[in-house]
Amino acid sequence: MAAHLMHETLTELAHAARHAVAGWWGIVALAAQLLDMSFSRSTYTRENWRILAHHLVQDMVPMLAWFTVLTTLISLIVIRIVLVTALSYGLTQYALEMVVRVLVLELIPLSAALFAALRCTIPNAAEVVALRARGDWDESTHAGQDPLRREVLPRIVSGVFGALLLASVSCAVTLVVAYLAVYGPVASGLPAYTRTVGHVFDPAVSLILGLKILFLGIAVALVPMAAVLDGAPSRRRATSAELRGLVRMFIVILLIEAASLVGNYY
Repeated sequence: MAAHLMHETLTELAHAARHAVAGWWGIVALAAQLLDMSFSRSTYTRENWRILAHHLVQDMVPMLAWFTVLTTLISLIVIRIVLVTALSYGLTQYALEMVVRVLVLELIPLSAALFAALRCTIPNAAEVVALRARGDWDESTHAGQDPLRREVLPRIVSGVFGALLLASVSCAVTLVVAYLAVYGPVASGLPAYTRTVGHVFDPAVSLILGLKILFLGIAVALVPMAAVLDGAPSRRRATSAELRGLVRMFIVILLIEAASLVGNYY
């Protein structure tokens, strides 16, 4: 009895391991397919450019203004807290550097990626699930069209671009807000400010920040889409696939954040 129970447990573990490996391999395979399509001349037709432009405008316009306003308000609160705390401990000279490191290097890229996932990439993956459930995916295939090229690639590009745009705009706005909060609307603080910011953004940190924003954007755009494309298009599997995609996406985000922290501070 004990041997039979152990055998069933080992079998379930092996099945779960195979399923997990297959899921991660599906993400890699989809990334390779989309990368190959990106270098194919047949991808850049007038119709595909129109579809891509539609997704970019539809995804970016509603969330850019909201995220920028929200980031500005949160940045003001965090900057004020840091400045007051630093002043009370006599560490005012370190306040600006702390603000830049905490907000620009860590919080804003992560917030931008998560916001893009919630407002753009996860809804785009749900749209693909709906296309497959309605049969439009198979109809496009039978009509000689490539749904991966027409439906998936534009949504992936839009999601990556959205995360990059949100992070870039919000980082720039936060740097301006930090200057105004510390020095006020005067130009006399620019030399000290640029010296402090330049000290933070050395070449290595700037490279790590750029790679971090890029990989976070790829993760939040690619992983949910790969999850819903894995398996048959049924409602039960779609729901479980979306949950699996969220778990994998958060795992990838944690790995990227850990690698960023190691690169910046070790």
